[in-house]
Amino acid sequence: MASIKYNNIYLNDWLTVSGPLESNSKLKKIDLQMDDYYYGEKTFEKAEAKMQRVVMQKILEKNKLKATDIDLLIGGDLLDQISATSYASIDMPISLLGIYSACATFPESLIVGSTFLNDRNIKMVLGVTSSHNLSAERQFRYPVEYGTPKPHTSTFTSTAGISTILSKNIGKIKIESATIGKVTEMGIKDANNLGAVMAPAAARTLYEHLIDMKRDINYYDLILTGDLGCVGGTIFKEYALQRYNLKIKNHLDAGCELYLKSQETYSGGSGPACLPLVLFNKILTQKKYRKILIIGTGALHSKTFVNQKSPIPAIAHAVSLEVL
Repeated sequence: MASIKYNNIYLNDWLTVSGPLESNSKLKKIDLQMDDYYYGEKTFEKAEAKMQRVVMQKILEKNKLKATDIDLLIGGDLLDQISATSYASIDMPISLLGIYSACATFPESLIVGSTFLNDRNIKMVLGVTSSHNLSAERQFRYPVEYGTPKPHTSTFTSTAGISTILSKNIGKIKIESATIGKVTEMGIKDANNLGAVMAPAAARTLYEHLIDMKRDINYYDLILTGDLGCVGGTIFKEYALQRYNLKIKNHLDAGCELYLKSQETYSGGSGPACLPLVLFNKILTQKKYRKILIIGTGALHSKTFVNQKSPIPAIAHAVSLEVL
């Protein structure tokens, strides 16, 4: 079964650190801010590991917790072998489950953490994820120093780190249910059009979630996709209507909701940090939505497969949230 119903599992708290561009974007709230992309380190990759370290340390301090109070750490990022998470966790005396679903890593962490909380031996879970524009660019595309031009369908990897705390203690957000996505591949090979790559996966997961949960699409006040971008968000709604007869009116895409037009980020934001950054620092600050379905979208590609002209597979994971 692809969907899971949860009982008494809560997202108790969250904390974010935003990059320089993100701190001056459409976000309504900023927790911590980076002054530059190096964040006091010598490389962008070390800066990303520091982002994760900082948000983990700060959320523990904020909630007056020690690392020993946490039973499980779940995290991931975009770098080779989720290396930013591994380096960030070196001084954390917590059992680590490293995960990877590309830009769908955040909802995957909620699903894995919530499922573990069904075990009475696990009482509190710390989640962490991040993305960094400059480390991701030189891994998946070209270093920015190359000045490579991009089409309007491209998305801009967001720079941010996010930490969360999950437990069975009543908190701000209830994790009501989730649907684990299936790998979807539609023959698209263009790494500069990942919104189109991921849109069918998002529509498929949405449809299966509604079927499994026996719900109408209007059950949710908001459907928030991860980082399809403005171009991919349009494709998502068109594909959902044509393939599944779903008329989506209550939809926003985090990638399209992050940056200002003046910031010239092509089709919008992307990266594992994009969805939680917009969810926590914009959507929830409005206190407008009670039932929210987040659908994280991830392109499961690498430079090697792209250079071998292979079609790009995608995945989307959905988590149903109830704001208390």
